[in-house]
Amino acid sequence: MSYLVVGISHRSAAIDVLERVALDADAATKLALAVRNSAAVAESAVLATCNRTEVYATVDRFHAGMDEVTAILSDVTGVPLLDLAEHLYVHFEEGAVAHLFQVAVGLDSMVVGESQILGQVKETLRVGQDLETIGTDLNALFQHALRVGKRARTETGIDSAGRSVVSAGLDAVGGFEGRRALVVGAGSMASLAAQTLLNGGAKTVTIANRNYDRAVALTDRIGGTAIRLADVPEALRDADLVVSCTGARGVVLTAETIRDATDGRPLGVLDIALPRDVSPEAARIPGVTLITLADLIGTAGGSQADIDEVRRIVGEETGSFEATRRAASVAPTVVALRAMASSLVDSELARLERRLPELDEHERHEVERTIRRVVDKVLHNPTVRVKELGGDPGGPTYADALRQLFALDQAAVDAVTAAKTPAETSNTRADSTATGGEQA
Repeated sequence: MSYLVVGISHRSAAIDVLERVALDADAATKLALAVRNSAAVAESAVLATCNRTEVYATVDRFHAGMDEVTAILSDVTGVPLLDLAEHLYVHFEEGAVAHLFQVAVGLDSMVVGESQILGQVKETLRVGQDLETIGTDLNALFQHALRVGKRARTETGIDSAGRSVVSAGLDAVGGFEGRRALVVGAGSMASLAAQTLLNGGAKTVTIANRNYDRAVALTDRIGGTAIRLADVPEALRDADLVVSCTGARGVVLTAETIRDATDGRPLGVLDIALPRDVSPEAARIPGVTLITLADLIGTAGGSQADIDEVRRIVGEETGSFEATRRAASVAPTVVALRAMASSLVDSELARLERRLPELDEHERHEVERTIRRVVDKVLHNPTVRVKELGGDPGGPTYADALRQLFALDQAAVDAVTAAKTPAETSNTRADSTATGGEQA
């Protein structure tokens, strides 16, 4: 099976296009299951954040897999395939591996180097494990991506400034120290925003949500005051900073609501929801500063030297992962060869016993040990060498040569792969040390 990525992000499409393909948790689940059940796909996972929707899959055929994934993505999002196709990017095999590693370290994020995406990769793995759409191959890829993300943050200062979409947005909107803030929403991004505001010196923080109990639960956990969504127009009159990040599919804050509440006084508005929460017309209101996700693209969280070093780490880890994959692809051939040799020895020993029944137990044991030692010595160098060469770019061709030279049945090699133990094929749970996400 080969790795395939089909996706759309802030790098390939404008925010108004991303809004059309934005997925909530239920839609992401529907997409992952539909892809997994398609004919050309063995495993699937969906990474959906505030600035990307990506499908990761293992496929037996590139074109068939790509066609099926794109068709299903179009169907689930409701965006016609012709409209969607021009914004999609596709990565295959080593390119797919490198892409996920770049995502995990934050190089592909809206705020370059931010660490929240690592938590989103972890959550994608957990969900895929729970849905059983992720199997051995994608599990190995995502587990390695989590390790690469943590390595980049341990060995470099890529996120030393603690930058995130929230912090970058608050800086862009004019800071928040001493300001009266209103947070609309109670999900993970709203929680991060409220926590940042409370820790950073905001004068007051009010949290509004359609589900009032969730707003109360958030304020009980981190502080602030909870209100109902219906009370937002009144709360706006006392606020000079608004952060909106709900999961709503339509406008939450209209230009009229903001105009009536401000009456010309200064108000900073940070809209980090996808689809957008705030009407774009709000930017035309005197005194209002509106910052959206589109304004944050390309913000850097680390120095250029850090970014360059992280790129080197991604390249190194991609090569290492691919070498491990190639070496693993050789192993079934070696196992099948040794199994064939053992079967031949057993057959010849049975023949010998029929022809020389007078051999005593000691003599039969010595003959068997001699034959097996000879066979082991004959096979030792080619099998050890093919394992050593297996990690090279041309590694799998050595396994092919071994199959040809020893006339191994391909079905026997495939049977070795299919006979992996439950411990080998079960999903190692997602690493618990990665937290957060680009967007819940």
